[in-house]
Amino acid sequence: MDSLNRIAIVTGGAIGIGRAISLELATQGCDIVINYNTSAEKALALVKEIEAMGQKAIAVQADVGNFEDAKKLVQAAIDQFGGVNILVNNAGIVADNLMLRMTEEQFDKVINTNLKGVWNMCKHALKYILKADQGRIVNITSVSGVMGNAGQTNYSAAKAGVIGLTKALAREIASRGVTVNAVAPGFIETAMTANLPFETVESWKQGIPLKRFGSVLEVAQSVAFLASPKAGYITGHVLEVDGGIVM
Repeated sequence: MDSLNRIAIVTGGAIGIGRAISLELATQGCDIVINYNTSAEKALALVKEIEAMGQKAIAVQADVGNFEDAKKLVQAAIDQFGGVNILVNNAGIVADNLMLRMTEEQFDKVINTNLKGVWNMCKHALKYILKADQGRIVNITSVSGVMGNAGQTNYSAAKAGVIGLTKALAREIASRGVTVNAVAPGFIETAMTANLPFETVESWKQGIPLKRFGSVLEVAQSVAFLASPKAGYITGHVLEVDGGIVM
């Protein structure tokens, strides 16, 4: 892949899939603005790791679901690096429950972070990305937003909303040469799945055509591709990185 040599903001960029995205974009030549909400120690450690690779990085605390926090995050990138070429909206939370048991607070909290947080970041970053060379927005949705998932009416609704937002914004700004795409991970090996019972994991794998979970690197490489010059003719697309589960 061509070296990107650009500035990327990665929300929720300190742990899990976000961490892998931050590292992969740094590997491809990007300087990284690592957003975190509560993972300060991990974010600062990642900054040092990226700097050791020869790229620049900063860590910025912000709750992307908060309009002013999201504005502060984008401004930090501008103050430090002078611009933004790539925005990866990865930050997300879960608060699973069956509809009959789910509270309004659980619903609102997930919608606020996972959907409004994406809107907040796009709203504040867009004027800078429109001025950037080869501007890219990549939103992390989920197969739950494509096909739904029992016990996740809040999460599935938010992630489906991200897909709609992605397609609408892609149409709005296509004439400016900026692409907007989404990546929809399926079952991915993370710290959370590592703690699941073996029988549960094996049962879930049987429903995946490739019979395995994906890796955070596979998701990150998909994001890096959509953020790269090689994906310049792709916009409004949802790339499912799911082993074929929604095929």
